[in-house]
Amino acid sequence: MAKEGQSYERSSYYKDVDERSAEERAIDDWLPITSSRTAKWWYSAFHNVTAIVGAGVLGLPYAMSEMGWGPGVTVLVISWFVTLYSLWQMVEMHEMVPGKRFDRYHELGQHAFGEKLGLWIVVPQQLIVVVGVDIVYMITGGQSLQKFHDLVCKNCECLPSFNSISAVSLAAAVMSLSYSTIAWGASIDKGVQPDVQYGYISNSTAGTVFNFFSALGSVVFAYGGHNVVMEIQATMPSSPDKPSKGPMWKGVLVAYIVVAICYVPVALIGYTMFGNAVRENILITLEEPTWLIAMANMFVVVHLIGSYQIYAMPVFDMMETVLVKKMKFRPTWYLRLVSRSTYVAFTTFIAITFPFFNGLLAFFGGFAFAPTTYFLPCIIWLTIHKPRRFSLSWFANWVCIIFGVALMILGPIGGLRQIIIQAKTYKFYV
Repeated sequence: MAKEGQSYERSSYYKDVDERSAEERAIDDWLPITSSRTAKWWYSAFHNVTAIVGAGVLGLPYAMSEMGWGPGVTVLVISWFVTLYSLWQMVEMHEMVPGKRFDRYHELGQHAFGEKLGLWIVVPQQLIVVVGVDIVYMITGGQSLQKFHDLVCKNCECLPSFNSISAVSLAAAVMSLSYSTIAWGASIDKGVQPDVQYGYISNSTAGTVFNFFSALGSVVFAYGGHNVVMEIQATMPSSPDKPSKGPMWKGVLVAYIVVAICYVPVALIGYTMFGNAVRENILITLEEPTWLIAMANMFVVVHLIGSYQIYAMPVFDMMETVLVKKMKFRPTWYLRLVSRSTYVAFTTFIAITFPFFNGLLAFFGGFAFAPTTYFLPCIIWLTIHKPRRFSLSWFANWVCIIFGVALMILGPIGGLRQIIIQAKTYKFYV
C-alpha cells in the first residue's frame, strides 16, 4: 500500500506500470491533463468557479424576462440543486474503481458504456460544449471590449496544463465575482425604471413559447461546468488513505456558494430593475456610473481569458493525444504552438461569423450542456451503481434525467429560432 500522502497515479492508476514504456510515460507526463497532480482543494474551488460562472450569468436577467417570475425562479433554483447533485456524482465516480482514476470525462463514459460506445456518447457532446463555450466567450469578450470602448472613448473612431494556469484561473474567478457584484449593485443604483414592465416580450403566444424555450437553454448554459470536472480532479493528488474526492468536493461546495452569490442577485435584481426592457447581456444594458461599468466589462474580458483556457484544455489534451499517440508526432513545444493556435483561430472565426449571444447560449445550453451536465452523470451512476429500484437514489436520478431531457429538447428549439431571427439583420461586412 502507498504511504500516506504519496500520489499513487503512477502505481494504481495504471494497473501495471511496468507494461508501459518510458516513452508512453513521458507522453502522459507531457499531456496537459495528466502532467501534474499537485492541486489543492482551493484549486478546485476557483477552477470550478471559473468554469461555471461566465457569460451565462450575464444573460440570466434576460432569461428571467422570457420566463417570468414564477417559472424563472423555479428553473434557476432547481438547476442549482440538480447540477450540484450530478457534479457530486462525478466527483464520487472519479476513483470508484480501486487502482484506477478516470482523468477524463470520456474515460468514465467508456467504463460505463464500453470502450467504443462510451467514446461516441461522451466525446462529441463534450467537444460541442467546450468548443461552443469558447466561441460564446469570444463573442462575450468582444462585446465587453466594445462596451468598454464606447464608455471610456466615446470620441474615438476605432478600438485599439491546468495547474500551470491556476493563477489565471484564480484571477478569472475573482473577476467573475467582481463583475457579477457590479452588475446587480449598479442595477440597484439605477433603481426600478419608471416604465418598467414584467409582461412577456413577445405579443404572440408562439413567440412567448419559443422565448421561454430559449430562456431554458440560457439557464442550462449558465450552470455548465461538468464537462471539465473530471479533468480538474485529475490534477489533484490521491492516496488510498486520502482520495482526491475529499478536497475536490470541498472545492466544489465553495464554488457553488459563489455561484449562488453571483447568479441569484444578478438574475433577480437585474430583472426587477429593468423588467422586459433588459438586454441580452446585463452589462450592455447598464451605462452609469461610466467608470464602474467600464471596469466591469474589463473584468469580464479578464475572466473569459481564464475561462477560455479551462474549456480549451480538454480540447488541447484530445488534439495532442491524437497527434502524439496516433499520428506519432514528437511531443514538442512547437507542436503545441501550431495545434493550439489553430484552435484559437478557428473559434475566433466562428465567433466573428455567428455573433449571436443569446441564441448561442440557448442552443449550446440545451443541445450539449443539458446532457453532459444534467442527466448523463445520472445515467452513468445508474449504469454503474445500479441502485435499488424505487429507492431515493433511483428516484433522484430519474427526476434529473427527465428534467434534463426536457431541457435538451426545448432549449435548442428556442435558441435556433433566436439565431435565425438575429441572422436576418446581421452583416458580416459593415
